[in-house]
Amino acid sequence: MTSELQLLALCTDYAPPEKRKRYAEGGVERRLTEAAVMLAIAHYLFSQGAHEVTVCPDGEHAKRFDIVAWLERHGYGAERRGRTAYGGVYTRGESKLIVHPKSGMGDVTAVINDRRVFVECKGGTINSKHSGRLSQLRKGLLEAVGALLIVPEDGSRQIAAVPRTALTLNMAAKLATRCHQAGIEIALVHEDGLVTIR
Repeated sequence: MTSELQLLALCTDYAPPEKRKRYAEGGVERRLTEAAVMLAIAHYLFSQGAHEVTVCPDGEHAKRFDIVAWLERHGYGAERRGRTAYGGVYTRGESKLIVHPKSGMGDVTAVINDRRVFVECKGGTINSKHSGRLSQLRKGLLEAVGALLIVPEDGSRQIAAVPRTALTLNMAAKLATRCHQAGIEIALVHEDGLVTIR
């Protein structure tokens, strides 16, 4: 299952330390941060029929990705709430995106066809062959799946979402059967916002 959305500027470019530069295509690391993955998944859930989606980024996520600027570029109007610069209710047409900076609620949640959707997200570098960057992607996918395994089974749809790379694609193929047995889907987020469910 794949979404057909194309989203602007999800990736953030970083100048890596000298020792990692040769491992990144073009000498610059391109990252899908955790906040970017959350926003791509929120759009995927809207495309699947959700009318209201909640994302729960923390302050560190907001430092690494400008959530407000990204939402404004995508035509969202905002009603700011809370003490952060990014928390609030963002609307675009019939879609309502609640940005709620609170931990312990799941990274992204929604309801589709009367069924709750609960998503754990991780980010990572998508264009590097450096062992540390690859390890981060591997660890991120395993942590997202593990976080869902400890959530009490309540009939909700559970999704582990990570950037799509050759590594995560291969891992998702290996994990898919056992994850499905546990009721967990794996979402691979492309740099253009396309989401592929395994």
